[in-house]
This record gives sequence, C-alpha cells and structure tokens, in this order.
Amino acid sequence: MANEESARHPERPGWARVLRIELFLVASFPLRIVQFVLLICGALVGIATVVIWVGLPILAATMWLARAFGDLERTWVRWTLDVDVPDAQRASSSGNWASRWRTRATDPTMWRDTAYLLLSFPISVVEFAVGLVAVVLVPVTIWVVPALGWLHAQLAKTLLGPPKARRAEARAQQLQASRARGVDAAEAERRRIERDLHDGAQQRLVSVAMTLGRAKARVDDGTDSAALRELIEEAHTDAKLAVSELRDLARGIYPAVLADRGLDAALSAQAAKSPVPVEVSVDVDPRPPAAVETTAYFIVGESLTNVAKHSGADQAWVRVHREDDTVVVEVTDDGRGGAELRPGGGLSGLADRAATIDGTVTVVSPSGGPTVVRAVLPCTW
Repeated sequence: MANEESARHPERPGWARVLRIELFLVASFPLRIVQFVLLICGALVGIATVVIWVGLPILAATMWLARAFGDLERTWVRWTLDVDVPDAQRASSSGNWASRWRTRATDPTMWRDTAYLLLSFPISVVEFAVGLVAVVLVPVTIWVVPALGWLHAQLAKTLLGPPKARRAEARAQQLQASRARGVDAAEAERRRIERDLHDGAQQRLVSVAMTLGRAKARVDDGTDSAALRELIEEAHTDAKLAVSELRDLARGIYPAVLADRGLDAALSAQAAKSPVPVEVSVDVDPRPPAAVETTAYFIVGESLTNVAKHSGADQAWVRVHREDDTVVVEVTDDGRGGAELRPGGGLSGLADRAATIDGTVTVVSPSGGPTVVRAVLPCTW
C-alpha cells in the first residue's frame, strides 16, 4: 500500500528512494541507447530482408529482444521507482513455428513493451540531463527528481502493466474468488455456531430441564428439602453456565465491546486475556465500517491464539492503523517462526474471512522467527 501511495502522489520521499530515482535517471540512459539501437536496427533490417526470408528470423529475434527488454524494465522500475508493475501476461503459443511466430507477433503485451522502450529513449535524454544536474544542485534533487520519477512510474504502469480489459478481467476473477471464499467462510461460521450451540448451551439447558424435572418429581413425592435444594442448586449452576456459554457465543459472533467502544478497546481486551504479553497500538480514525472492525478483531484474536499455542513467543505486538481507504492489521511475535497459510488451517481461515470484504492476508514467518501476520482490509467496496 505504501508503494501505491508513493506512486499516486509525487511528494518528497525519503532519501533512500531519492537516491534510487537518481540512479534510475542516470543509469537508464546507456541502457536506453542499447535498447533503442537494437530494436530499430533489428526492425529495419528484418523488414528490408523479409522478401528473401532472412528477415523472418531477424524479426523474430527483435521481438524476443523486445519481450526480454520489457521484462527487464519491469524489474528495474519496481526496484528503483518503487512502483508495482505486475509481471507480463503474454499470450500462450503452441503448434508449429509459424503458429508460435504469429502468436508472438500479435501479442499486445509485446507491442506495449515496444512502445514503452521506444518512448523511453527520448525521455531518457531529458532524465539523464536532470540526473546530472541533480548531482550538483540540491533543490533539483529534492523537488524535481521525485516528480520526474513519479511521472516515469505512471508511464511504466500504463504501458508495462496489463491493459485495461485484462485488469478488469483479473479484477472480476478476484471478486469471484473472494465471493466464493466468503460463502465458504460464512458456511464454516454457521457450522461452528451450530456445533457450539449443540455441544454447549443446548446440553446445559437439557441438563437444567432434567434436573428441574427431578426436583419437581421430588416435590410431588414430598422429598426432604435438603435433597430438593441440592437439585435446585445443580439446576441453577447449569443455568448460569448455559448463560455464560451463550454470552461467549454471542461475543464470538459480534463482541459488544467492539460495537460500543471500537477496535482499540476490543483489541486491548483481547490482549489482556492472552498468556503472552501483547503491546497494542490502534490508530484507525475515522472509525472504519463494522464489517472491517469485525474482521480485524477476529484476525487479531486468531493470530494471538496461534501465538499462544504454537509460537513459543515471549512477546507479541499488535498494530492497527489507517492508510487512506484501508485498515492495515499487523500481528508480530518473537517466536520460532515457520507459520504459513495451509489449506484448512487457521491462518487460511483468516484469509478467507478477509476475502469476504475483498481484503488480503499475508504471512511472513522465516524459521527462527519473527512471524508477521499482515492483513489489508479495504474500507470501501
């Protein structure tokens, strides 16, 4: 999300990123010369000699170079300009060499790569000059270099990124997958509630009814008051346990403290119950929608449960903060690591729950720790 924010607004970034942009402006120029010369010469020679068949392999090699240079540029701008450009989605080719050649020649991604490479050459002349001036003039480094890097990042996202139709298709597929995972998560939640009611409160209430029935029978038989009192006390104890279990079940569906006092109070209450010391930091103003709060609450709860059961950690940290239209939840522990998203596992269930509101969950947990569970939850749909 920070990458997207920096790509949207050409504000003054940190010095590390300024230096990477400066490196991009200066070092890209010789690369652009090589790319431009190879592509133009290959295209001209290939077209000129295509009538004697020699041009076909030359054009094929030129197209291969355009694809290779495009992939190189994606990696280069991702690292230097800190912009999220997805890997190329190229048309699949099969059949004989003529069929494969025709598929590659009509691949729109290859032509978009070529357009970017050809446009970048004249642009790089200006960028190279600005980069050299920025070495001497600090104001240029502070203000012009970041703006120029932002502008080039927009060009890279437009031409090196997937076309609009493909982005829309990928978005539709993502929403379809999120909907399916949301339905599965809701069904799993329904089964959990049904199981808890059947195995918990229902059994307690059945026990209360049976005990009261025995007490009634003893009243009719004129049984001594001591035995009758014992039965009533047993029924009273079971009734209180049933109420407690129903309260816990209701809290598991939607905790009252979350509705009344928000995420800060609800997560602090969770942390207080954890056997592992937990530091909580919450800054989500303005208050997010109820669905986002609920999802964040259960993500933190499940993560802290995993920390207590499996991590062997001595300390955990919960940080929830707002980034524009998203709420970012991070749960970190200093345990042994090794956690991952496994199908059917608890962390996978968190990802399914987040998917119901189009959110994502990632887990970074190298062997030896630390473990970081990070969820990005959008506040708009």
